[in-house]
Order: sequence, then structure tokens, then C-alpha cells
Amino acid sequence: MSGMDDGANSGECEGRKVFFLMPSATTEHNVIEELVQQEYELYVVRNRDSIRRVLRKYPDSILFVDINEKMPEKDWELWIRALMKAPDTSKVSIGIITANNDEALRQKYLNAIRITCGYTVMKFDTVRNIRQVMEILHAAKAKGRRKFVRAIIGPDATATVNIPIDGTFVKGRIRDISAVGIAFTLDGNPELTKNMLLKDIQLVLQTNRVKVEGILFGSREENKETVYVLLFSQRVAPEVRSRIRSYIQLYLQGRMDDELK
Repeated sequence: MSGMDDGANSGECEGRKVFFLMPSATTEHNVIEELVQQEYELYVVRNRDSIRRVLRKYPDSILFVDINEKMPEKDWELWIRALMKAPDTSKVSIGIITANNDEALRQKYLNAIRITCGYTVMKFDTVRNIRQVMEILHAAKAKGRRKFVRAIIGPDATATVNIPIDGTFVKGRIRDISAVGIAFTLDGNPELTKNMLLKDIQLVLQTNRVKVEGILFGSREENKETVYVLLFSQRVAPEVRSRIRSYIQLYLQGRMDDELK
């Protein structure tokens, strides 16, 4: 299915996970937040030991490191070289994102160490910073063929839906979500008709409540429940889609934090 299933298949279609190790506050609150809105699957990590374990699990990932954070640059050099040399992490694409504009350092990482995702210097021009990182991610095929990041929501998550049916709101659970639609089940398993337009739908995403509308794309039976797929209409406000993307990143970050423990 277009949109909702982007990333559901294995291989290139899934895109690549992008990790930012020890990002500065400027990178985190300006660059990363905007990249989330551009449909990249991003994670912030603050422990260089635990990320090695995760990178072994996701060896096709992209890793950006700030070599001015937490330890001397020389130690970062040794750490990065070891990561690139180890057989189980040698395929990780590494880039530097830092405020350090030292040309000698830049040449060392690009030409001697031979990192593949650039040496990006963060300047006061946020738009420029974002554009540079996006160009690197595009060249690295970070999105694969996937157009939208989606989150498969666990049963214990606080992501619910309220849909008006016959004059009353019926509550349901969101199974997965992207900026273009949701898959969900409803309490009582009421029967809905394919292609029907549903308006005034409330999505409750943790503490956020947003209103959407959409077309019922289809359904499937799963564990004696009907799982419906709804594609949002073009009338859903950009600000609402932005809040959905932010929720998805927050949820996926939480899942990744569990893996990093």
C-alpha cells in the first residue's frame, strides 16, 4: 500500500537508521528537529559504548559524531578508527558534525581516516547547516525507497484514536502511524466500509491530541480483530502532520533507548 507500507519490506526499501552521537544542543534542537520533518529516521545517542552494540545490530546505519563533545578529539579518532576496522561495524557510514572549523582536522578525517559522510561545520546559518546534512543523507541514500517514516506501535503505548460513528465516538488503538495515515482497531469491532470518508477523527499521541480526517483504504483480519487502514486527506493541516512526525520520532527514540540500555 502506498505510503503506509513504505519501509515494511526488507532491504533498501527500509532506508537507513541515522544516529547522532553526542550532538551539541544546536545540532539537536535545530538540525535534527528539522530532519525529522523531512522524513529521516533519526536517533540521538549519548553513550559511545552502548551505540557500538546497536551498530552491530544495524550495520548499514549512518553515524554522525561530534568530536568536540565528552572526550578529547584524539580519543575520538581512535574510537572512530576502531569502529571502521571492526568487521561487524565496518559498513557503518560515518560523518562528523561539529563546530570545530580546523582545516587540518577536516583533512585528516576526510583524506586520512576516510570517513564517507563528510565533515560538516555547524555555523550560525541554520538553513545552511540543515541543507548540508540533507545533501549528505541524500547521497548516502538514507531514505532508501521509503517515503515516510512510520512507527509500529506496541500494545502498551499511549496512542489511541477516537472516531465518530453514528453520533458517538468509538475509541480504538493505533497499530502503526506515519504522516500519511494510520492502521487501527476499534473497541467493539464495528464494521466500517472501504472508501468511506471519516471526519473529525481525534488522535491521542501521548499528551498530544490532534484532529484529522481520511479515507478508509482497506482492512484485514488479525487475531479476531479488524485492522483498518486510513489514509489522511489533503485537508489535514501541515502543523498536524508535523506533530505526528514529532511523535513518531519520540516513540522510535524510546524504543531505541531500550535497545541501548
